[in-house]
Amino acid sequence: MYYPEEIVEEVRLKNDIVDIISGYVSLKKKGGNYFGLCPFHNEKSASFSVSSGKQMYYCFGCGAGGNVFTFIMNYENYSFGEAIKMLADKAGVQLPEFEDSKENRARENRRQKLLDINKESANYFYYQLRSPQGRVGMDYFKNRMLTDETMKKFALGYSNKTSNDLCNYLKHKGFSDELIREAGVAVFNEKYGMSDKFWNRVMFPIQDSNHRVIGFGGRVMGEGEPKYLNSPETPVFDKSRNLYGLNYARTSRKNNMIICEGYMDVIAMHQAGFTQAVASLGTSFTSGQANLIRRYAENVILSYDSDGAGVKAALRAIGILKEAGISGKVLNLEPYKDPDEFIKNMGAEEFQKRLDAAENSFFYEIRMMQRDYDLADPESKTKFYNEIARKLCHFSEEVERDNYMDAIARKYNISLESMKKLVIGYASREGMGSGVVRPKPTVTKKTTPQESSAKMQRLLLTWISDYPKVYTQVKQYISPQDFTTELYRKVAEIMFRELEEGNLNPAGIISMFTEEEQQREVAQLFNTKLEHMGRDEDDSPQSLADMEKAFHDIVMKVKQNSYEHHMEQSGRDIEALNRAITAKKELEVLAKTHISLE
Repeated sequence: MYYPEEIVEEVRLKNDIVDIISGYVSLKKKGGNYFGLCPFHNEKSASFSVSSGKQMYYCFGCGAGGNVFTFIMNYENYSFGEAIKMLADKAGVQLPEFEDSKENRARENRRQKLLDINKESANYFYYQLRSPQGRVGMDYFKNRMLTDETMKKFALGYSNKTSNDLCNYLKHKGFSDELIREAGVAVFNEKYGMSDKFWNRVMFPIQDSNHRVIGFGGRVMGEGEPKYLNSPETPVFDKSRNLYGLNYARTSRKNNMIICEGYMDVIAMHQAGFTQAVASLGTSFTSGQANLIRRYAENVILSYDSDGAGVKAALRAIGILKEAGISGKVLNLEPYKDPDEFIKNMGAEEFQKRLDAAENSFFYEIRMMQRDYDLADPESKTKFYNEIARKLCHFSEEVERDNYMDAIARKYNISLESMKKLVIGYASREGMGSGVVRPKPTVTKKTTPQESSAKMQRLLLTWISDYPKVYTQVKQYISPQDFTTELYRKVAEIMFRELEEGNLNPAGIISMFTEEEQQREVAQLFNTKLEHMGRDEDDSPQSLADMEKAFHDIVMKVKQNSYEHHMEQSGRDIEALNRAITAKKELEVLAKTHISLE
């Protein structure tokens, strides 16, 4: 759906980016901006910046950036139109209705068709399970003690043994081969053509938080491989930022969320009344999933299998939850392997008792680590205590670290004073009392002239957006035509026009580009950093003269690149020749001109 620029801007202005992102990411104010751990990639140091003044975000680690619309598109996997609708509802903005023109249909058509294909596929699997050929699947679910109500709630289904039933059904519904394959429910082979991705499997439709089917998981009936098969990544399905069962768990009104490994674990727990259960989607638990959970729960209980793989997965998840600022505990399922098996044998009441007694995640880590040491051997016991000290050093808050030291000392029969000495000794040896010195890379990636030129153009736009007053001096020498990258030139045209009108609006400029990747690139134009720009090597502020020299150098390099670019074009374009001549004259004047940042 297309909305006029003034409507888009009204919605953006009524949704402060700091308030919106704070609902997804834990932010702390530092200087004029807010910083937190990026929700779009794993990181341990906060490189995700949110600017209240610019109404933009940018990650200096992975390059994700944009305005409030971009964030919602990226995080919720929404289209631009869907992001506008969501934020309009939140702000109470009434969106106008438009005729369903050909142009408007083209904007939303492809994504919606993929969702339609998933919905039709789920319906097909659902009815196949309840038909004679789906008897094997129905017997499987009945043997797992699922009720008809539960099977209906999770829209469980079955894919036939034949290899192209679903493809034929979807084609009959009018969907093209290309879209069916893009939706991830079919595969193509040059020898056999297109066929169903899933066959002879019980099917688990995967829904997003708004109950839309975005993908599938399938368990094979019999001895086939792989045992579990999941949909591939598609434009509507990102495994790392969705969770199975979240569409129900987010409204469970419980004080925690339970994370487990499999679809059947989630379903069994929901059937037993534990409707706060979710599972990752055939991949390891991710930071994106942790940030998604943080929107709905502050406390998480890990209910992974009790085997070696489950322990390893739990330990990894504990670290990710800590990074996201979520308190985690670990469920003890012994003597049973998984939640489904435990509930079948012990019942819901006993499972609740285990939830209430869930183990603190740090103590769980220590207990799992203890298995590698012989505490009857003094040398091994000393190594164990030193390893505990190493882990205690990772607590950034002194009070929290002291509380854990006290608890560990009592639990493992070591004096508190001895434990403190071990912690202090380890911190001293590892240099944790001062800033971490990162080794310089031994191999320097060679930067091409094109990359260097593009960076100078990005830097110039960033500087002008940060110091709008310099535009009056720069505009005498720099025009949008000096930006040789098409997207940069478009942004410069809008930006310079707004500066002339005295109303620069970087976040609004981003909204003029509806594609997420373009919004990301535009955000980078307003957030490019140069090593030590404005700072000396010891991180102290540079003098105004140094900053002005650095800025002058950037302007000179952009102009020099513009001159060279137009000279290259001048052999076949008289207009380019004229621009090159003009650029040469301006370059000579600029070289002798002082640009003030005051």
